Amino acid sequence: MLDDTTRRDFLKAAAFALAGIAGASGLAGISYAQENQEKKKKDEDEKEEPNYEDLLNSKPPEDEETRACPQCGALMYRQGRTWTCENCGYSYVE
Repeated sequence: MLDDTTRRDFLKAAAFALAGIAGASGLAGISYAQENQEKKKKDEDEKEEPNYEDLLNSKPPEDEETRACPQCGALMYRQGRTWTCENCGYSYVE
C-alpha cells in the first residue's frame, strides 16, 4: 500500500487534510463570534436605565456622615477626623 503512494501524493493529501481542519475550525470560530455579538446585543437591549432621581434623593446610612466638597461639590466621606472628597481628593481635618 505504501509502495503505490509517492511522497508528492502523501504531501498533497496531508495539505488537503490540514486545509479542511483549518477551514472547519475557522467556520466554528466565525459562528462563535456571531453568537457572542448576538448575546451582547440582547444584553444591551435588556439593560435598564437606573432611576437617577432615586439615586440623587437617597439618604446615606445614618451611621455614616457625608458632606459636600467645598471645591467641586461632590460627596465627601469621613475617615477618623479627616474628610476626603471622592471626586477631587480634597481633604481636611475636622
